[in-house]
Amino acid sequence: MKLILNVLAMCLLAACASPKQKDEVKPIMPAAEVKQVAPVAEVKQADAPIAEAKPESTLAITSAAAQPAIADTLNDPNNILAQRSTHYPFDVSVVQSADLSLVQAHAKYLKAHPDRKVRLEGNCDERGSKKYNRKLGQRRAEGVKKILLEDGVMASQIETVSYGEEKPKLTCHKKNCWKENRRTDMNYVQ
Repeated sequence: MKLILNVLAMCLLAACASPKQKDEVKPIMPAAEVKQVAPVAEVKQADAPIAEAKPESTLAITSAAAQPAIADTLNDPNNILAQRSTHYPFDVSVVQSADLSLVQAHAKYLKAHPDRKVRLEGNCDERGSKKYNRKLGQRRAEGVKKILLEDGVMASQIETVSYGEEKPKLTCHKKNCWKENRRTDMNYVQ
């Protein structure tokens, strides 16, 4: 009985003990060495196209000179705009959530460059009839177009076409090839 009372008393004393103080967290870098970061508004202004700040008389010259830079943006492998295809599960024409940010990035680009046009090319795998695949490819292209329009791209900048199963990216007859062939390609035209 005494043993039980002693154990109970020890538990009560342990419960009443004050908690250990945690070590103070010290910054890795002293406050004096922390570099200042530019406010977001300044960064956005720095990224704004040069042509917007120029008078109209020099706008055409600036636009012509900027064409190589635009092409570089579209072809830079580190830029999301270098990706030009959305992919779909079998018999689906709705843009997948994984591709939504890609389509929105192209919408942002097109809004910033109203002189550019994009051709949305809907494609399918080889399964299904040619007629059905042509219609499915068109629905896929129209689905991407709808997102671009909702994000503020002008309708005059977009054209849609369906190739159905006629322009496969891969020609093998397996699931991994079919997956690559179910797509909408975003090709920029002059």
